[in-house]
Order: sequence, then C-alpha cells, then structure tokens
Amino acid sequence: MAEFSLDLNEEQRDLRDWVHGFAAEVVRPAAAEWDAREETPWPVIQEAAKIGLYGFEFLATCWADPTGLSLPIASEELFWGDAGIGLSIFGSSLAVAAIYGTGTPDQMVEWVPQCFGTVDAPAVAAFCTTEPEAGSDVAAIRTRAVHDEATDEWVLSGQKAYATNGGIAGVHVVTASVAPELGSRGQAAFVVPPGTAGLHATRKLKKLGLRASHTADVFLDDVRVPGRCLLGGKDALDERLARARSGQRASGQAAMRTFELSRPTVGAQALGVARAAYEYALDYAKDRVQFGRPIISNQAVAFALADMKMEIDAARLLVWRAAWMGRNNRPFTAGEGSMSKLKAGEVAVAVTDRAVQLLGGAGFLRDHPVERWYRDAKIYTIFEGTSEIQRLVISRAISGVQIR
Repeated sequence: MAEFSLDLNEEQRDLRDWVHGFAAEVVRPAAAEWDAREETPWPVIQEAAKIGLYGFEFLATCWADPTGLSLPIASEELFWGDAGIGLSIFGSSLAVAAIYGTGTPDQMVEWVPQCFGTVDAPAVAAFCTTEPEAGSDVAAIRTRAVHDEATDEWVLSGQKAYATNGGIAGVHVVTASVAPELGSRGQAAFVVPPGTAGLHATRKLKKLGLRASHTADVFLDDVRVPGRCLLGGKDALDERLARARSGQRASGQAAMRTFELSRPTVGAQALGVARAAYEYALDYAKDRVQFGRPIISNQAVAFALADMKMEIDAARLLVWRAAWMGRNNRPFTAGEGSMSKLKAGEVAVAVTDRAVQLLGGAGFLRDHPVERWYRDAKIYTIFEGTSEIQRLVISRAISGVQIR
C-alpha cells in the first residue's frame, strides 16, 4: 500500500523558507510605505527579480512540481508579507498562465519573457478580461476582435475594467469576442505587444486594499495586432469555432480555464493574509495585560484564536487538494477549485475582522498592520469570481442542475 503523507518534501520546505525570508526581510518593512503611497513598488519587484523570485523560471519550477503545492506554498508566504506588494510581484502570472496555457510554443518564447522584462528593467503583464458589464458573467464580454484578412491583423475594440497592471504593463493579454453569436465559446485571447497604438488607461483606480498593486480600466480603440498575437493561432481558432457551430461539446473557454486553475493559488494568497493577522493577534493577546493578566487567559479571546487557527488550517487543506488535482489533471467534479478559493477568501475576511476586534482600539489604528490586512482581505471574496459565483459553480457541479 502506498504511503500517505502531508509532509512537505525538502524542496518544498526550502522554497517555503526562502520566500518567507524575502517576505519578512524585504516585503514587510516596505508594506506600510507602499500602501500609503498607492504606487507600484518597483524597487521591491526588482529585488524579487534579483533573487529569482520574479520571472518565468520561478513560475515554471513551481508549475513543474508534480504535487502542485509549490505555487500555493510560495503564494501564502509572499502574501503573508503583504498582499499589495505580493500582487505586484505575482500579478503578471495570470497573463503568463494564459499565454502558457493556450499559446503555441513560438508564442511562449516570444511573449513570456516580455511579461517580466529584465533584472535591471523589470516589466509587468496584465490579463484583461473583466468589463463594466461583464464581471462574473464572462459570456457577456463586448470587446470585439475582427480579422482583417488583407493585412492578417486583428482589430480589437472595447473596454476592460479592474485590470491588474492595466496600462503600465508591457504585455497585455486581452480576451475578446470573435463570434458574438456563440457567447463564451466564441471568444479568444490576444497578446497586445508593448507600445501598441490605441491601448490606453486613463487613470489608476483608488482601492480599499491592495493599494501597492496597480489597477486600472483599459480602453482599446481599434487596436491592431499582427495575426501571430492570437493565442493558439488562427487554425486552432477556426477549428474550435467550427465545433461550436456544429453543436459539439466545448473543451473549455480561455478566460474561465485560466481562472479555474488559478483559484487554489488565489486561495493561498488569502491564507497568507489570514495567517499574518492570526499570528499578530496571537502575539498581541499574549502581551496585552488587562485586569492583571494577559487577555489570552480569557476564554472568549482564546477560543476566538482557536477558531481562527482551525479555519486557516481547514482552508489550507482545501487549497492543497485543489492544487494537487489541477496539477494532476483531476477534474473538479464537485467544484473543488471554487471550494478552495471560496473557503480561503471568506476565512481571510473573518480572521482579519476578528484580529481587529481582538486588538480593540489599537486594531483600528494604522500603527498596527491588522487594519491593512483587514482592508486587503475583502478582495478575496470578490475578484477571480465572487463568493456567490463560487457557490454557483459548486452547486451546479454537485447537482448537475443549471442553477441561476
């Protein structure tokens, strides 16, 4: 009988300790400053690039882990340091995942390195799919891509909303409808190269949390890109559209496939935020003396901390299971990817809320980082699929019914 173990192997432990060291020594000391400045922390990104934490080689090494746990482990540790800076470092990974997952080998070679730039001049990438009228409803995307056969160019027109790194990215990966009558099955993904005319972002959006990560609306005004920028190529697209028009079952939709496989990693980010708040509250409860004794000696405080720890560990098990399933091509028959993101996101909100409460008035002040973690946590019940959408995915999976 095969041995079962939840112990991390040596490489995973080394990875965890390495990323944690960077988060503790570089990210945390800079977190409050960049949150207040609400600017992309380019110096920190460059430091990450110098040690090999920012770049395709790092992602490829994590993706190669047959257990699927390396990227969630690294994500939890980095986001334990700070979620805003963490997203600035890992925010390019969605665009990279889209290129890696649906692009041809030539496209990967051409575009993936440009997503990161160089150590001396790091760059970021953006994955643009959400729109003002198409958030959870990905099938409602209005951005259009029309093929100009005379020049073998695609012309993109539309607006994208809430794009991480939108406008400041070198490479933008944009989902667009090429056959609107087919809904989500008529969509494709395109690379918009650096400096392409017609793509612009009017302003950086002001956010509740994740303030060190750049977010913007992106506008595409007759953006022309060469035919080679269609991820997967024209022949593959034509074949897929022909299958859709003939009523054959779809093998997957580009944006949703990217999100589904990324959800455990997003859940791990939420875990990092939750764990940071829990550890801080635990230390505070041990040191804070009221009525002649540390407040942790009060059952109400101790039980709250016990629940926080239990929920974090339970969420991590869901994240690890989904990450293993995704890496080993196990189908999410019960919405396991959505389960992991849903649980971890809601745990992050609950744990950071409880941490603020346990610190009392001190928790409401910027003197303590729990207020920042409290603000950062909320996004994890919203982006890459709201909690309501995750429940919809799970309920459809377990029931087989098209619940609305």
